[in-house]
Amino acid sequence: MTTAPAPPTLPAHRRPGAPVPLRAVGPTRLRALDGLRLLAALMVAAYHYGGRDGEIGDAWGSSPATQFPTASGFFAYGCLGVQIFFVISGFVICMSGWGRPLRAFFASRVSRLFPAYWAAVILVTAVFALPWVAYEAVSPTDALTNLTMLQMPLGVDRVLGVCWTLWAELRFYALFALCVVLPGATRGRVVMFCAGWTLASVVAEAANNSFLDIALMPEYAPFFIGGIGFYLIHRYGPRDTTGWAIVAVSWLLGQHYAVSRLWHPADMPDAFSYRPSLGIIAVVTLGYLLIAAVALGKLRWANWRWLTVAGALTYPFYLIHEHLGWVVVHWLHRDLGLPAAATFPLTAGLMLALAWCLYRFVERPLTPRLKRSLMG
Repeated sequence: MTTAPAPPTLPAHRRPGAPVPLRAVGPTRLRALDGLRLLAALMVAAYHYGGRDGEIGDAWGSSPATQFPTASGFFAYGCLGVQIFFVISGFVICMSGWGRPLRAFFASRVSRLFPAYWAAVILVTAVFALPWVAYEAVSPTDALTNLTMLQMPLGVDRVLGVCWTLWAELRFYALFALCVVLPGATRGRVVMFCAGWTLASVVAEAANNSFLDIALMPEYAPFFIGGIGFYLIHRYGPRDTTGWAIVAVSWLLGQHYAVSRLWHPADMPDAFSYRPSLGIIAVVTLGYLLIAAVALGKLRWANWRWLTVAGALTYPFYLIHEHLGWVVVHWLHRDLGLPAAATFPLTAGLMLALAWCLYRFVERPLTPRLKRSLMG
């Protein structure tokens, strides 16, 4: 009679609940995650160029549903790229904030967010002030207030349409810094943060209190929390059932909020597009599955260097693509007479080229200098 072999034992630093030496599982460049960030940004761009109405309709000269009668229905799902961004952000912030003192965490986040943001605000304001550009610039005082990234709670006109997501990111950073980074990151503390924020956000939704809504972000909290759960799985291995439980609850709540905010009946007269609830759930689920593949190392083969560049371009591209895209679409399609099928990719390509310029000439020189100055 033979004895069954004992199940493999994880190394001590990989066991859930065990202390983890930073050298063993310190932050490493996950290039596949960079690629997913760019994919999410391109989804949002597809939504802004062809999946919604408004100013982009003025740029095209007609509704994007007319320009892209078949594709516009698919482009409408691109707004869910934001939710995928938030999951990635939860993963990355937990990874980069683990073992880092509060001052270093603060310096890292400020130096990462603000140089490209300041440049984008100045650039869009300047372009919209040109006499031949049809879109109205915000007032000088509102443009200056936008430089703080706090225009949303003040009710100030936004220079960048996408900056509402940065306001959500800032609140997530503050919560994570206060609850995890300041006392020191441990697995138990991170798990309790996820559990506590999940419960508190549900209570905030039920209470219908504006302060709680602002502080706890019930609509977006599940996605940030899901990203943190994925990082726990990445850090401690696929047998971390607590990490999987965090991800599962975040997905269940996240799909609920996505459907409740984006679904509308097909016969709704003021709706631009009809997004069935199953389609919304499918896109959210696909985003979770792709990030799960990164967490489990299934996409380790996607280790191409160009993905690092893609990740670097994502943030400046995200900042500038919408408002400057209106100007470029109008110029290419209405002034030069290019067909919509050519204008769409050319606009995205020009925005990526401009994003590279912002990365090369703004972020690369200014980010390390700002970080050093904040570190003292």
